Amino acid sequence: MIGRNQIADRHIGSLLEDYPFLSSFFKENGLDYQGRDDSTLNQIFEEYDEEEQEERAMDPELLMKQTAEFINQMLAFLNEDNEVHSLTILPGTDKSGEKEGFDSLVIRKSEVISIVGPTGSGKSRLLGDIEWVAQADTPTARNILINGDVPDSTWRFSTSKKLVAQLSQNMNFVMDLNVREFIELHAESRLVENPGEVIERIIIEANKLAGESFSEETPITSLSGGQSRALMIADTAILSRSPIILIDEIENAGIDRKRALDLLLSEEKIVLMATHDPILALMAHRRIVIKNGGITKVIETTEEERTILSTLEELDRTVLAYRTRLRAGEILIKG
Repeated sequence: MIGRNQIADRHIGSLLEDYPFLSSFFKENGLDYQGRDDSTLNQIFEEYDEEEQEERAMDPELLMKQTAEFINQMLAFLNEDNEVHSLTILPGTDKSGEKEGFDSLVIRKSEVISIVGPTGSGKSRLLGDIEWVAQADTPTARNILINGDVPDSTWRFSTSKKLVAQLSQNMNFVMDLNVREFIELHAESRLVENPGEVIERIIIEANKLAGESFSEETPITSLSGGQSRALMIADTAILSRSPIILIDEIENAGIDRKRALDLLLSEEKIVLMATHDPILALMAHRRIVIKNGGITKVIETTEEERTILSTLEELDRTVLAYRTRLRAGEILIKG
């Protein structure tokens, strides 16, 4: 935690370098800091006599404390000191009260885990346990550990520390914004230092994922389902600070699935992917099998399965090529 005394005698330039969000805080509080990089907060406050302080409605001591509090709040919001290296799932019970069929499951960042099982088997309950950071206090009685330890309660109750970012199957935009304006809002909320570069990268990566390209001027309400999903995956990978990403049925999105996973992994996310698609299931490092509300087994993808995956991917590319030709108005012929 940053205290009042830790900032009082630091130069303004140093403070702004470490905490760039302070510029807006200083402006809102009427502090004349511009061009004063070599001055400390104490020195600036000392220049205001009592009359000026009264005129500016300024209480130097109170403002110093509020500055420290603002820094702590923003650091918590940005999750700078809360990196998740691993997520551990400890077994609970299925709907019949039987113990789940694994000892523990440790998932590390830059790892993809697929979740497979019949509809209604309990895939959403597993996500709920992870999102809630369950401590044997949900219907499954599972326990969730973060970095190998019982997590701090802020993972449950803080609005800034979101453990899981969900990419749902249905995405409907209602805001009257174009693509660039939409991403700008998110970038501003995250206080990124180089928003222009980040926005450009998101748009480029989203177009790599989408079956059909779109521009930054495209209204988000005009995006197709595949384009919307591509935009949200790129935005989540690059801007979201949630360490765990859950994707539900990405196979129906009309996007480049492998490229989407590669993008998420390049940002060191933990990816949990509920799917019925054998290609996606085998793309994962491991897969969780759920039946009757419980995890029955955890399977590591074998080399033989990866060979099968290559065959499935080739078939998928063939189907995609035919689909593209049909959409272009071509007549298909054999050979």
